[in-house]
Amino acid sequence: MFDPMEFEIDEPEKVVYVVGIGPGDVYYLTQEARNVLEHADAICGYKLYLDLIEPEFPCEEYYSTGMTKEIDRCRWALEKANTGRRVVMVCSGDAGVYGMAGLIYELAQQYPPIEIHVVPGITAAMSGAAVLGAPLIHDFAVISLSDLLTPLDKIMTRVELAAQGDFVLCFYNPASKKRTDYLRQACERILRHRSADTPCGYVRNIGREGEQATVLTLAELAQAQVDMFTTVFVGNSQTKLINGKLVTPRGYKNV
Repeated sequence: MFDPMEFEIDEPEKVVYVVGIGPGDVYYLTQEARNVLEHADAICGYKLYLDLIEPEFPCEEYYSTGMTKEIDRCRWALEKANTGRRVVMVCSGDAGVYGMAGLIYELAQQYPPIEIHVVPGITAAMSGAAVLGAPLIHDFAVISLSDLLTPLDKIMTRVELAAQGDFVLCFYNPASKKRTDYLRQACERILRHRSADTPCGYVRNIGREGEQATVLTLAELAQAQVDMFTTVFVGNSQTKLINGKLVTPRGYKNV
């Protein structure tokens, strides 16, 4: 049986570990993530995420950049690993869900000796759902409302098709200073296929200080003020409220 306390890092000569740190607090780190971070020679990531872990994991070298500098971070990690350093790239949530895992695999093709090892974490869809109840028990779709890398019309097409298919919806990056009405636009698309009183919810600062959860209807959600630190959930036609919690039935009989 696997014992996480006895886990040993399989260390190729040159490697970058891409680590999902979960929703925020180090309490949510997996044992594998802890082990990798404790043995790192260099750690890089978005500054906000490094601030969350640096007190717990002192390291010889930290490297941070701001938003839109993802390629710079990946290249730094790859070049540092090429010198034989044990490098960790951290991402919030899970590195394979809107994280850095895909980009660093693409760029690593230019650095043939380097191996990539992805360490999973708890993504916001999972941690936010746990706060709100059990909204993702049946089929669901996760969609980012950020149009930095995906055209808005494609995003809204995906939203409407998922709504038409009666998927529970989970929205990442629902708003920013420049994207103030994208959630409203998404809700309008969903309302073409779903009742205005569909149970919905959102959680801000999941797993961090100041965590806030709100349960409301789809009509109310269309007017809600959210930001990029918020994860939004829209129920399907069967989702209901039980003692103030969002619950999507799996379909069991005689319940």
